Amino acid sequence: MNLGLIGLITAIVGLSFALYMAVYITRIKVENERIKELQNAIREGAMAFLTQEYMVVLPWALVVFGLLWWILNIKVALAFLFGASLSLLAGYTGMYIATEANGKTTEAAKKGIGQALRVAFTGGSVMGLMVSSFGILGISIILLLYGPYLQNDFLKEAAKVISGFSMGASFVALFARVGGGIYTKAADVGADLVGKVEAGIPEDDPRNPAVIADNVGDNVGDIAGMGADLYESYVGATVASLLLGYSYYASQGGDAMKGLSFPIFVVVIGLISALITVLTVRYLAKSEKYHPAIIFHIGNGIVAVLFIGLIFWVKSYLNVSMNEVWATIIGLLTGIFIGIVTDYYTMRTPVKKIAEASQTGPATNILMGLAVGMESTLLSTLAIAVAVLWTYNLTGLYGIALAGIGMLSTLGFSLSVDAYGPIADNAGGIAEMSHQPPEVRERTDMLDSLGNTTAAIGKGFAIGSAALTALALFSAYQEAVNIKVLNLVDPKIVFGFFVGGVLPFFFSALVINAVSKAAEEMVEEVRRQFREIPGIMEGTGKPDYASCVRISTKGALKAMVVPALIAVVVPFLIFFTIGKEALGGALAGQTLTAFLLALFMANSGGAWDNAKKLIESGFLGGKGSDAHKAAVVGDTVGDPLKDTAGPSLNILMKLTTIISLVFIAALV
Repeated sequence: MNLGLIGLITAIVGLSFALYMAVYITRIKVENERIKELQNAIREGAMAFLTQEYMVVLPWALVVFGLLWWILNIKVALAFLFGASLSLLAGYTGMYIATEANGKTTEAAKKGIGQALRVAFTGGSVMGLMVSSFGILGISIILLLYGPYLQNDFLKEAAKVISGFSMGASFVALFARVGGGIYTKAADVGADLVGKVEAGIPEDDPRNPAVIADNVGDNVGDIAGMGADLYESYVGATVASLLLGYSYYASQGGDAMKGLSFPIFVVVIGLISALITVLTVRYLAKSEKYHPAIIFHIGNGIVAVLFIGLIFWVKSYLNVSMNEVWATIIGLLTGIFIGIVTDYYTMRTPVKKIAEASQTGPATNILMGLAVGMESTLLSTLAIAVAVLWTYNLTGLYGIALAGIGMLSTLGFSLSVDAYGPIADNAGGIAEMSHQPPEVRERTDMLDSLGNTTAAIGKGFAIGSAALTALALFSAYQEAVNIKVLNLVDPKIVFGFFVGGVLPFFFSALVINAVSKAAEEMVEEVRRQFREIPGIMEGTGKPDYASCVRISTKGALKAMVVPALIAVVVPFLIFFTIGKEALGGALAGQTLTAFLLALFMANSGGAWDNAKKLIESGFLGGKGSDAHKAAVVGDTVGDPLKDTAGPSLNILMKLTTIISLVFIAALV
């Protein structure tokens, strides 16, 4: 059985359908010239930023390439570049199609909600299918190259090369998440604080100078950034499963190839399930019979049932134990549970409580949001803890890794839904700026509201999968450097535990500070334009949108390097000063605090955002009320938490671990 060939064929099928979706989007005609103009402005700004971001990443990637060549070998270094390149390509292509789909979704909304949903979801599915297909493609090519050596020498050579590929994905993802997050939130904060609170104009009003930068930010942060984040998680989880699966079977004297075959088949059937579900959702969206939320719920049910059915076929075909199957299904169900918890805390009763607290001012709004975010960590953390204990009892460390790929196996569909959100958000902004009829804006608002829910669930899903992936990679690091037990009374390990534990806080401080500085410049620029450009508020003067785009771009590119490099440098500092045991403690401490902090920030930010939207729908006085002004302040606080610092922590916990696995294991 040629695992590499099976994966390669599946990846090509997935990419072929992604190409089909992309062609479908590009062929849609936009009749309204104002919609076309706005769509082009957003696309040009987004692609220009992404190009500049990649030019900043490239020199640092070449430095890491050189270190890998020097410390390990050219094969690992090339695999690193391969992993990084696929991440860059997926981000660039996926975002280009997303910025093609936004104005076309607005155009489709003239015909009906179903047509608009079909266009927005199709645009998002390009990113979803590309990310999962590229992940399988890269790993499959490496397996093809090392096919003759897998049986006896996997851990000696091929494992290092595959780990290098994963490291490339992680390296790019952190820059993409941090840079895109800083960009989008600087623009969002400036647009909201001056536009909504001070000037009293609606969201996405064309009179707001920051409105184009805000719409560009939705794409660079929530399309390219999220895509890179989940691509990195997907690759990392698969690689960890291959490493631990091979070791698990080898340690028991069994056929070690089963430890490679089962994870590959899991991601293959996951992509097949996702592809069938994407096509089904597109078909259902053609009619106007179903509410968009119902269609996505149907999709979630279909993809889960398909995957579970196919995994039992894989069990029979490969003749693996039921324990491996259950470990994978537990991961899938844990992801679904975290999604339900996230939906509750960011869409249900807690959101109403935050909105009600806004009646007494911004302080009580923020306090209630903090409390909701902290409380929201409990159930998701317990779910991960139970999943880890349960899967470990089934198949040891390998079981934890299988739970990780089980959670991420159907990424092709879940990321399609997630990427749909920013497209719908942009479509609403374009509808407002192009002065479309009220019914068009109502339809795009419905899609945007659903997009907020899918985005919040996507973030919870990403955080949960990141924790399982980081734990699996950490276990692989322990095996690679021969650490049997982390003794928590060993002062070296305690030192590492505390240093690793504080790292996510320091990292988040740098990122939030960067958003704050860029947002300050944005606020001053928007105020200046309102003061100095005659006729803006009357609609006779044209704002200088380009200056706001430049401020966000400059702030993001300048500030993203230091936080990203922390993840690269810290493992070396701890290893060379204290030792491999201290680094093990640091990785453990960092995983725990990064997971909790990311959950807290993502859920509190999502709840603040939806509390503001609840008031804007007419609750407690609606737009312009004192409660609304307080809620806008709360949402502004939550924005950099949920869209910049929180998601970036997913990658921080995995990148430091994969660097330790690749570099430090070679130095021990």
